[in-house]
Amino acid sequence: MNTINSARRDLLKLGGMGLAAAAATAVPSAHAAPRSSAAFPAGAIFDIRTYGAAGDGKTVDSPAINKAIEAAAAAGGGTVYFPAGTWLSFSIRLKSHVSLFLSQGCILLAAESPKPGETTGYNGGTYDAAEPNTAWDAYQDYGHNHWKNSLIWGIDIQDVSIVGPGLIYGKGLSFGAGPGRPPGAPKTTGFGPERLAGTPTPPPTRPPRGEYPMYQAEQAGVGNKAIAMKNCRNVIFRDFSILKGGHFGLLLTGVDNLTIDNLTIDTDRDGMDIDCCRNVRVSNCYVNSPWDDGICPKSSYALGYARATENMTITNCYVAGSYELGAMLDGSYKRFAPNTQHVAHNGRIKCGTESNGGFKNITISNCVFDACMGLALESEDGALCEDIAISNITMRDVVNAPLFFRLGSRLRGPKESTKVGTLQRIVVDNLVSYNTVPHICSILSGIPEYPIKDVKLSNIFIQHQGGGTADDAKIVMPEKEAAYPDPGMFGHTTPSQGFFLRHVKNIEMSHVEVQPAEADQRPSFYLEEVNRADFIAVTAPTNPSAFALNKVTDLRIALSRAAKDTQLETADGKSL
Repeated sequence: MNTINSARRDLLKLGGMGLAAAAATAVPSAHAAPRSSAAFPAGAIFDIRTYGAAGDGKTVDSPAINKAIEAAAAAGGGTVYFPAGTWLSFSIRLKSHVSLFLSQGCILLAAESPKPGETTGYNGGTYDAAEPNTAWDAYQDYGHNHWKNSLIWGIDIQDVSIVGPGLIYGKGLSFGAGPGRPPGAPKTTGFGPERLAGTPTPPPTRPPRGEYPMYQAEQAGVGNKAIAMKNCRNVIFRDFSILKGGHFGLLLTGVDNLTIDNLTIDTDRDGMDIDCCRNVRVSNCYVNSPWDDGICPKSSYALGYARATENMTITNCYVAGSYELGAMLDGSYKRFAPNTQHVAHNGRIKCGTESNGGFKNITISNCVFDACMGLALESEDGALCEDIAISNITMRDVVNAPLFFRLGSRLRGPKESTKVGTLQRIVVDNLVSYNTVPHICSILSGIPEYPIKDVKLSNIFIQHQGGGTADDAKIVMPEKEAAYPDPGMFGHTTPSQGFFLRHVKNIEMSHVEVQPAEADQRPSFYLEEVNRADFIAVTAPTNPSAFALNKVTDLRIALSRAAKDTQLETADGKSL
């Protein structure tokens, strides 16, 4: 008992850096019999080896890990300690007042899921069964509706943390759709964005991502996420890494008072999805997610009602979409070969696409985007997306649309209550984008009768590759009011090289420069159905004209190299 109390005092003194040393002297030998939880004081350290975990990468250790968690919870709380070793596991069930500490050299390895046509995975094991389907499952894809079919999961718990410098390796997890149709699925039903858009098509067959087996997410017993939590509060994730995190490295739904700090996520789908959460801090994280989004706030209908993600800060983060799977973690930073097939280079920060509840009081600052898509704000399913401040952003080799703001009417939600939302009161300051791919520029697009409102863009420098043609400048972009929102939704090329603004009310752009590396025959600013637009100290090429104006009212241009000082009540079919 004295030894345990001593370890506890050491832990409080030393923090995370001293935990491994304290635990080494505090816990019994790895070969000792498990001790009763009653013998441990609240806040003690529970070594998983004490409960039978082997750490040899062959023995399934999740039963021992879950016993340690249960013992810590029964004692009123404590730290479950993962020493160095490879801890092969199926589902691990979090409980309130318990912290998992992943020590240096610890690898928490996701065991192999059942392959298509099989009922069990590694050594006859399976991940916990997914929750039963609900009436609202159709409003978001499969992964968002289930939490228990994960490597680590927790529901309706509080005061939980996963910390330490160890690695979570989701080798045996599915990244979503596998190499065939889900068992029992109709032949005309898809399970990707084509289903979400309401178009029945055959399910896609995704190619492998790295030298890994392919698993079908909807199949019984398959693991689908590295960490999933629902309806929780007071949660901390700090210092660990995730390699190949399944459909989501982190899926956090309805989690309040959430801290995510100093994580490295190198994965083949989304890095982290923060869905319907309040009071969130994401800081100092590195995410490489070439096939999907890096840091992705969402506000889905997965809880059975619309709930906003709000009071959220994302800061000091690095997102990338260009590195081979694992290349960020191993330090090689090896990029995919040019024109590699089936690599989308997503990797971005995006609010959406699931957007029922809204995004409110959001700050995004001091972030680096590397060879990925740009920053996206999307209200498609009725979300009130408002009061968002974005600052100090640097982008390099962005593959399209440094900024993509979309207010649309997909309206994927209960028909009786899902109406077009808002996208308003947005401020972007201090953004630089270098060597941007030129074909799709920044897009701010609402829909008829529902404009994006009250936007201020300042101190922005966009340097892109250029090369757009006069024919490109004649392109008429379709509305696609209800389409799945992404920069390419309107076509492969925009009629402008800097900004495409449509259905926007009250926009101010100051100290903004658009600079093509090669001559570009498109205007820098294309405005359509825009009311009250101010351009101050704007720089852009003037050959051809910098501005294309269609159905524009209340326009002012001042102190700009892109055009002479101008004030127009209306302009249609006019160039400046």
